[in-house]
Amino acid sequence: MLKRVFVAPDPGRIRLRFASRAVIGIGLAVALCGLVGHSLEAAITGGLAALLALFTVTDPTVRGQAVTTALLPAAGLPVLALAAALHDAPAARDLSFLAVMGAGVYARRWGPRGHALGVFAFMMFFAAQFLHTVPAQLPELYTAVALSLGAASTVRFGLWCYERRLPVPAPPAPPEIGGRLRVTTRQAVQATLGGAFALGLGQVLSDHRWYWAVGATWWVFVNTTSRGETLVRGFRRVLGTVIGIVSGFAVAIPLDGAAVPTAVVVAIGVFGIFYTAAVSYSWMMFFVTVMAGMLYGALGVLDAALLWLRVAETAVGALGAVLAVLVVLPVTTHAVTDAWIQRALRCVHACTADAADRLAGSALADPAPRVAELEALLGRVRLSLAPLVHPLNPLRARKARARRVLALLDDCAREVRGLALVAADPDASHDARLTAACLRVEAAVEILTSPRPGTVPAAPAPVHRTPAAHPALAHLHDLERALAELVSPLSHAPYAASANA
Repeated sequence: MLKRVFVAPDPGRIRLRFASRAVIGIGLAVALCGLVGHSLEAAITGGLAALLALFTVTDPTVRGQAVTTALLPAAGLPVLALAAALHDAPAARDLSFLAVMGAGVYARRWGPRGHALGVFAFMMFFAAQFLHTVPAQLPELYTAVALSLGAASTVRFGLWCYERRLPVPAPPAPPEIGGRLRVTTRQAVQATLGGAFALGLGQVLSDHRWYWAVGATWWVFVNTTSRGETLVRGFRRVLGTVIGIVSGFAVAIPLDGAAVPTAVVVAIGVFGIFYTAAVSYSWMMFFVTVMAGMLYGALGVLDAALLWLRVAETAVGALGAVLAVLVVLPVTTHAVTDAWIQRALRCVHACTADAADRLAGSALADPAPRVAELEALLGRVRLSLAPLVHPLNPLRARKARARRVLALLDDCAREVRGLALVAADPDASHDARLTAACLRVEAAVEILTSPRPGTVPAAPAPVHRTPAAHPALAHLHDLERALAELVSPLSHAPYAASANA
């Protein structure tokens, strides 16, 4: 886990810039709330709004990101008002919370914008429980949210909009899987029922902090599709929370809400959340837990019992998510991984075709967006295969095959990136052998993505690389080799690297 965080590659220092910008944007938002005289509760609400705006808004274009950010208040402020109005009506509050949860998950069918709006709405209801919001506080909280979103937007779209210089990615939509219900519909039902379980058991543990269990169930469902992904994410959430609680005893309790040290630790927590989110969910949860402990300290309610209650509520929430995905409309890891692998392989072919067209002289062909799409697809493949490559998985043969699949897909991505770089060179010349090599890549992808039921696909013919190959041809040869070697791990009963996890 440590290696994944500190050794994982950061091309273009994207994670570093992402995390640094978050600290600046959230820090500015909280500072403005303080300057205008807002209460601590309003500053926390504003800081959360800024964090969500910088973290969850992931539209492929800067314009789309700006539109989604502008729409966040429309999704969140009515929910915040609803939660405040139901503060003294527990039954109606609980039913409304579950309704917001289900609607937030269902909204993912509208892509990144629906996801961001759903998360923002849910977290506004959550924040109302965290801060015990009542209607009289709403004007101040509304002002804090608007001010903080403005500050975050100023940093993101004005002072440091590094996305303008990046290729526009094509975020992969969730794969449609067999059955009468769409994945988002299944997940909405699962999340609502899992949330109801967590809410009920969480209230048995605590009448005042039960919402942590519901929040844990919610965040376990984010960015997961299959039951295997959810199981792994639930384990990692509990692990990160436990490690964060241990650190809370060493940091949060001794500081006891002291203003300057608390602000420093919270800033470090924000940086850690954004920097580790893409590579380690456990470490992200560690930083979330440390930051939450510091906020409880600032509110004057932190003690050892509260920290341990946080662990228990998180475990209950994770259990609710796990039971929901195992029992209610389950989606197998095999189905999800099969779909993501095939989409990644087809993207490999599309990248190759665009690069070949560019080398042949086409000014319209550009493999760069396809390369960005491939990176996103491979991220989804890694997530879907996480249950099999997890250290606690006892099925060694499947674990080895899954790791082999990931390694070979990474090889494909590396060769495609190299091919795109060669194609971008204006001096690169067309070689007639490129056409033949691209046709072989197309044939290899067809073998891997369209196997006949009950048969083992035949491997492509072995590739003999010439000693002095054209740079683009060299990348194509290595790509062919990786595709040929993928046949074996993907041809076990079928796609055994992901079957029935």
